[in-house]
Amino acid sequence: MGQVFNMSEYVLELQNIAKSFFGIPALKDVTLGLKKGELLSLIGENGAGKSTLMNIVGGILPADSGELYINGEPYRPTRPSDAKKAGIAFIHQELNLFTNLSINDNVFIDSFPKMGVLPLIKKSEMSSRVDKALEAVDLHVSVDTIVEKLSPGERQLVEIAKALSSEPKILIFDEPTTSLTNKETEKLFGIIDKLKEEGKSIIYISHILADVEKLSDQIIVLRDGCITDRDKKENYTIDRMIQSMIGREINQLYPTKTNQPSKEAALSVKGLSQSGIVHNINMDIYKGEVVGMFGLMGSGRSELARIIYGLDPYETGEIIINGEKTEKHNPQKAIEHKMAFVTENRREEGLLMEFSILDNLSLVSVPSSAKGRLKIVNEECVRSKADTIVDQLKVKCPPIENNPAKSMSGGNQQKVVIGKWLLADPEVFIVDEPTRGIDVGAKYEVYNIINQLAAEGKAVWVISSELEELMGICDRILVMGNGEIHGELTREEFDKENILKAAFNQTEGKAERGVR
Repeated sequence: MGQVFNMSEYVLELQNIAKSFFGIPALKDVTLGLKKGELLSLIGENGAGKSTLMNIVGGILPADSGELYINGEPYRPTRPSDAKKAGIAFIHQELNLFTNLSINDNVFIDSFPKMGVLPLIKKSEMSSRVDKALEAVDLHVSVDTIVEKLSPGERQLVEIAKALSSEPKILIFDEPTTSLTNKETEKLFGIIDKLKEEGKSIIYISHILADVEKLSDQIIVLRDGCITDRDKKENYTIDRMIQSMIGREINQLYPTKTNQPSKEAALSVKGLSQSGIVHNINMDIYKGEVVGMFGLMGSGRSELARIIYGLDPYETGEIIINGEKTEKHNPQKAIEHKMAFVTENRREEGLLMEFSILDNLSLVSVPSSAKGRLKIVNEECVRSKADTIVDQLKVKCPPIENNPAKSMSGGNQQKVVIGKWLLADPEVFIVDEPTRGIDVGAKYEVYNIINQLAAEGKAVWVISSELEELMGICDRILVMGNGEIHGELTREEFDKENILKAAFNQTEGKAERGVR
């Protein structure tokens, strides 16, 4: 049996919650309680059961057994609107906003205030309530602003304002900082502190353990659907969190490097420019090398990757893959030249969310399994290769043939994005934010894959906002700012201060050399 709580003490309680899918337990006897004005952090590896548990609280999924209570009264949600009526609001990792609509319309998309019984929308009330919510999150824009015109950080604030407009008592934040700059993250933390002071109760889900350590009052660790650890924040260290999450100690965050970069360039870029985006980019990435690219938000890193992969055009310059200059460059040509691109936006660009996991894994590699003049696909071969990748990447998922990509957790979706490219066996990998939304154990697995690719002679270009990540896995780091490469540092020269100076274009000496 799980821990039993004094019901009068908690605004939300879960008692002995259990849930299974296809006969496989996702949650086993989970019991927890959330106090008024408290921030409870819920942490665990991808697939540990965090999202399933919150979907039960939110009325999206029914529990197989167990009880829920709000302020000591039984709470039995059957749909998301039940959670909203009970004073529970969700701020999801994948923002639920219609980018072609205004902030006003997004906030009231499911509950437009009407003029009595008439089918007319009370716009003055809408604007007033949204103005108040935007003021609460310190976002100073018009309520009529179209969401697509907002930055990722501003969209996150709109999502919070949308949640606050229903005047909730309990807020659930699911990976809220993955798309935010450091400045935007600090702003979010200030909002969270203010909400706590107002007596709001918060469940905070995050893989960024330093943030968990900073924000929490209580920390609960889930592993394989069970609570493996719970305690007050002051009794936790990050090492304890990691050990409780994965069931073992991680002696090092990054694997020992085994690659030996060659002097033969796998990817060369010469004088690449596109007006207003990148200017005079020159860089080489060598076989067997892991090259990192760091830059502040808006530096042009991801835009450069899209151009080199052929998704976006360029005006001048050359892209040379394995010694061959590409003509009429596009993604199909890039794939033919053995180039892979793991995009930072897995949901919209990396996966077909409604298609099966097997379909997604085989997207790029199907042509290699098609034989004969009629190009008939050997389905058994495709399935066998996909199973091998699922095992290799330790993807936690339901049966891959008939379950959609959207059925997986975010981290496992990211593994599938990487896996589809591994099946195609490229020579050059462009990897943009490879560990965004992935837990610490899975990160180590991804770093091992990158290390192994380089050891096999592949060229790997890693774009990341995590400076420590780049310093841990790369042989060189290039630094971008304002669409230009401001500096290069070899592994022996890695220094956080110098890299940040290069990002702000305030370097001197070695960091200004440019590329090798």
